Amino acid sequence: MKIRQQVMVLYLASSALDAPVVAWAFYDGTGKEHHMAGDQAMPPYKTGLHALRDGWRLIQASPLVSHEGGQEFRTDYLKYEFFFEKLVETDQ
Repeated sequence: MKIRQQVMVLYLASSALDAPVVAWAFYDGTGKEHHMAGDQAMPPYKTGLHALRDGWRLIQASPLVSHEGGQEFRTDYLKYEFFFEKLVETDQ
C-alpha cells in the first residue's frame, strides 16, 4: 500500500467555513479520478464545514484582505479560497 494525497480547493461565498461553495477544483494524486474545471454541475460539498466533517483536512485559508474603495464588486477572482487534503491508501 502507498499513501497518496488528494487536494480539493473550495471557493466559498465568504470567509466563514460554513458559507456556501461557489466554485471548486479537485486533484487526485492516486490517479483514480480525473477531473477538469467545470466538469461537474454540483459542488462536492455544500460548505467547507461539510468537507471537514467528511474527513478532509484544512491546510490553508485565504487571508482576509480589504478591498480598495470602488473595488467591492470586481468579479475577476474568487476571494475566499480554502485548500483541503485527504491522504488515501492506494495499490498503485
